Amino acid sequence: MGKYDAVVIGSGLGGLCTAYILAKEGMKVCVLEKNRQIGGSLQIYSRDKAIFDTGVHYIGGLDKGQNLNQYFTYFGLMKDLKLQKLDQDGYDIISFTGDERLYPHAQGYDNFVEKLAAIFPHQREELKTYISKVKEVCAGFPLFNLSPEKKELANAWYLEIDSKTAINSIFSDPKLQQVISGSNMLYAGLEGRTPFYVHALVVNSYIESSYRCIDGSSQIARIMTNNIRSMGGEVFNYSEAIRFHFNGSEIKAVELSNGEFVEGRLFISGIDLSRTIDMVEGHQLRPAYKHRIQSLENTVSSFLLNVVTKPQSMPHLNHNIYHCTQPDIWSGPNYTGNTWPETVAMFGTTSSKHPGYTENFSAMAYMRYDECAKWIDTKNVIPNHISYRGDDYELFKFEKAEKLLDVLEERMPGIRSKIQSYTCATPITYRDYIGSRDGTLYGVIKDYRDPLKSFITPRTKIPNLFLTGQSLNLHGVMGVTVSAAVTCSEIFGHPYLINKIRNS
Repeated sequence: MGKYDAVVIGSGLGGLCTAYILAKEGMKVCVLEKNRQIGGSLQIYSRDKAIFDTGVHYIGGLDKGQNLNQYFTYFGLMKDLKLQKLDQDGYDIISFTGDERLYPHAQGYDNFVEKLAAIFPHQREELKTYISKVKEVCAGFPLFNLSPEKKELANAWYLEIDSKTAINSIFSDPKLQQVISGSNMLYAGLEGRTPFYVHALVVNSYIESSYRCIDGSSQIARIMTNNIRSMGGEVFNYSEAIRFHFNGSEIKAVELSNGEFVEGRLFISGIDLSRTIDMVEGHQLRPAYKHRIQSLENTVSSFLLNVVTKPQSMPHLNHNIYHCTQPDIWSGPNYTGNTWPETVAMFGTTSSKHPGYTENFSAMAYMRYDECAKWIDTKNVIPNHISYRGDDYELFKFEKAEKLLDVLEERMPGIRSKIQSYTCATPITYRDYIGSRDGTLYGVIKDYRDPLKSFITPRTKIPNLFLTGQSLNLHGVMGVTVSAAVTCSEIFGHPYLINKIRNS
């Protein structure tokens, strides 16, 4: 296929952002994507003429002057993106079985406090304390604020406490503790493990501002691809990287599944960490390092129900819903067969054709990969690798979908009558389309008890191999965007690159 200054493996947002930065700095770049669609979690698909997002259902921090807005301006995205701002007074609505009250997470720091203080008047000062601590955490991560300085985080308090403990230490009201934690599906929060900084960095951008992509998030991948190509870069689909080839200690080429070779000076992998390590078949990486990466525990996967509604039956839903069926919002990943689903997230869509109505929505619940063990050897990736997983798999999906719909019907009576059709995705669907080892939602688990174990640097022991993507710093749109900046800072220097982005 040719020889390049930099070869980026994987076209998820982290890979695309990395490729854009390298191309903007004058490198000859190519991006390799194994699937038909570019974009990783930005992929979409259509059923009954309705567009569904695969993974990116809403985005935070896009108001002018906010962190992601500045990054997206640098990437040439903001001028072309079609966006819908979610409800200012409740972009996320938290609810609980047995409790008729709905609890809003509002946009804007002051507004966030005021809307919850109206329900919990005696906790106003606690809410202010919470916001101040979230801001303090974000200030400690310079790249999330586009700061050219570097900070030493080794002794930061928010690295040494888990999210549930931190939140419960701030709030005295047990219900408010649950409400503040109510959207923890955004980071697959685990009791006693997920560091507070993960919670703070994730929720902060949404509190600043929350947006939904009109007609789907694939527009981000499309714009990024066009921008990369306009700078001389190349983006190839149907190009699955399977093996590195070396000249001494450095990679000289990557082999594709079709037998072609792509030569390069630098190689940057944005795909699943364990799959990247598998591509190094020689002695270039120590067995201990390989074992460490392969043994990292990934976040839980999910079951996704994608529903097409009957025409004009459902008014536009300009917020997201997080509903908990159990007393503890943190118990979701530890469900049993009888309690599933314990937590459900529901995301509406915004269509340019019928903006007054919700044409379709997605409902998500945790699901462990081992529930699909029976069908692990099957593969289904449109259009070249399609295998029918079997009638028992279809029955499995149907039964799960009906359980999930029971929860939605209890939360929103009458919603079943508005359904025209639905499709489902399971952990092995995520595995096949996103390329993660076990369908993980958000990559490697971050554990406050052993932070160094899951701390992955962009540099590897191979001099010309770098890493990027959701397992480096943080997942999500903001997380992988920052990860791309972290990776490229290793190549061009931290202050230099950040100043370029700040001044864009």
